[in-house]
Amino acid sequence: MSESTHDTTQSDTVEPDTVRIVLDRLRTGLTTLLRLPFTLGLWVVVFAIGLLTGSLWSHATEKSWYADVAFGLPALQEGKWWTIITTMGLEPSPGKYVIALILIPVGIGWAETRLGTARVAVVAIGGKIGAELLAVALVWFFSRDFLSWEWADRMAHARGTGVVTMVVAAVAVASATLRSPWRLRVRALLSAAVAIVFLFEGTFGTIQYVLAAVILIPVGETFFSRGERGYLPRTRQEVRMLAFAGVLVIAATDLLVFFFPGSGPLGPTDAGDESTFALLFGIVINLLIANSLRHGRRWAWWVVVVLGVLNVGLTVLVLALTWFTDFDSEGGVTVGTTLLWAVLLVIVVPGRFAFRVRWRVKQTGDPVGDPVAEVKTLLHTYGGGTMSWMITWPGNRYLFTDNGQGVVAYQKHMGTLLALADPVCAPGDLRATVSTFIDAAEKSGKTPCWFSVGGETARVAEQLGWRSLQIAEDTIMDLPGLEFKGKPWQNVRSAINKAKKEGITFRLTTLGDESFAIKSQVRAISEEWVGDKGLPEMGFTLGTVEEAMDPEVRVALAIDDDGSVHGVLSWLPVYAPSGGEPTVRGWTLDVMRRRTDGFGQVIEYLIGSSALAFKDEGAQIVSLSGAPLAHSDETADRERMDRLLDSLGAAMEPFYGFRSLHHFKKKFNPRHEPVYLSFRDESDLPRIGLAISRAYLPDASPSQLVRLAASGTHD
Repeated sequence: MSESTHDTTQSDTVEPDTVRIVLDRLRTGLTTLLRLPFTLGLWVVVFAIGLLTGSLWSHATEKSWYADVAFGLPALQEGKWWTIITTMGLEPSPGKYVIALILIPVGIGWAETRLGTARVAVVAIGGKIGAELLAVALVWFFSRDFLSWEWADRMAHARGTGVVTMVVAAVAVASATLRSPWRLRVRALLSAAVAIVFLFEGTFGTIQYVLAAVILIPVGETFFSRGERGYLPRTRQEVRMLAFAGVLVIAATDLLVFFFPGSGPLGPTDAGDESTFALLFGIVINLLIANSLRHGRRWAWWVVVVLGVLNVGLTVLVLALTWFTDFDSEGGVTVGTTLLWAVLLVIVVPGRFAFRVRWRVKQTGDPVGDPVAEVKTLLHTYGGGTMSWMITWPGNRYLFTDNGQGVVAYQKHMGTLLALADPVCAPGDLRATVSTFIDAAEKSGKTPCWFSVGGETARVAEQLGWRSLQIAEDTIMDLPGLEFKGKPWQNVRSAINKAKKEGITFRLTTLGDESFAIKSQVRAISEEWVGDKGLPEMGFTLGTVEEAMDPEVRVALAIDDDGSVHGVLSWLPVYAPSGGEPTVRGWTLDVMRRRTDGFGQVIEYLIGSSALAFKDEGAQIVSLSGAPLAHSDETADRERMDRLLDSLGAAMEPFYGFRSLHHFKKKFNPRHEPVYLSFRDESDLPRIGLAISRAYLPDASPSQLVRLAASGTHD
């Protein structure tokens, strides 16, 4: 009896809760729909027209009235001007109706949330009309007798209807409101989709898709961009992933048209008599290239550039033969995919900085495989300074000593060899290792210098007749006895306590071991930060998420109860001299990113929590790294290099905040150790200054450098 009563009571309480949840969800959905009146109205109109005309279940193109509502060159020639409007609510087939009724809420609905109702209406309707008129003009021109293009002749007699062009127009413009990396991803996906549909379907409607994307992406960039501007990726990871995806799209397209051949504007889309074996072999090669692009391999970049240029050249030749001779283009898949190759070239050529991973050899010419592994072995054995791990990053070249027990990492810019950080070698070999690099640089005819070295290396260079200038300060936290007590640590304590109240937890991990969801969030946070800047992602002594993927690098994450990442730090190992097992004596802060809408004090929380965790592990120091081109001693000698570095630092400050970052680190009460630049004489300083700016911004465009210089002038 009591069990039955309990069940009845539970049913009485659960059922109203279930009903309330359903009603709440319906109310939320209805509220969302009412906030998108243009999307809702367009969807209802398209559905109603399909229902009333029977086009939802039969082909409208077979109806007797279709020619009176469909737009095209024949409609204008017949004076049916109203078709430019009536074409918007009708789809030609049931399959197209399904696609349209899905794309309207997904594409236009999303665009309406970004642009607002009035703007999305103007963009969608105006973009559709503009694309229609331009498509008619192009069809009329290319169907002239002197061109003799069979496909254009067919299009001159074609009529079309559809709402998808409105979706393309709305998404193209709304993409300008996004931050990196999503703005480029949306544009790349949109461009690839319309290109594939056009090349392998080639209808009058698909011409409009291409025109809407080509015209309205720049329109959105010009009139609707919210702070960030530009069409190209700024981070290595984004370039690599876009190149990787681009090659996969090309491979998938080849596979698709092999099994489902058709006819596009450049002829048949099958590959003629290509065998299945040849197709599969080509796809395997494409997959190998794509995977190598994903890892930033230089050889894969060269292969893509060569193939892309060959494909573009082939297309130009075929088009010329098609238009001006009786040549009938065969193997249209090869010609058709050329546009995809062209898009890929637009990504990888400006993004060449992302593909620098290559095999290197010792200067003696002895093959050593990947020298980075040898560099890491030397670091494990002889230890290094707080910046030494940076020499393992891509972009560095290596000069090994004759006995292989010492190495200098350097970069070559503007006729200058910039040796980065202290040499890695036994303490007794420091002078010999420094001399080895100086001799090699002198023999090469380049201007040598040492950048960001400690006091001992600077003294050795001075003993060899060089000069040294302090260019930065390394900020060091000593971990033994560290406690966040007293007024000096109030900000750090407050951040840790507030994080606990808000359900933020600290995780010290290796990024490569984290889930795909965590890694994706970390990359998105980093790329959003880069997207806010007016310059590309910097390099040299400033790492990225890619460098943080190294298994010897630790990553600190701030994660809430929903699994959302609010901030991320990466910590580079600082090894102590060890004759046996590698011993970490400290960690250096590198990547420091926070989510714009996340926990406000997340960086203070992560640095404080990391310091305590490293202290418990037995580490001796934490370096918050030296803010490049910034130092706290305003009374230092104002020599030419000081002035040049200060000018460059002032110019970069609005973009990267070096000096404000230097001020921020004072919250952690660090001690300071000087960081030096060593050089031969004052006559080398102008060239060294240019080389340093290029090292930090190796792929900045001329316009970006002009803006950088102007910023420094007005500082």
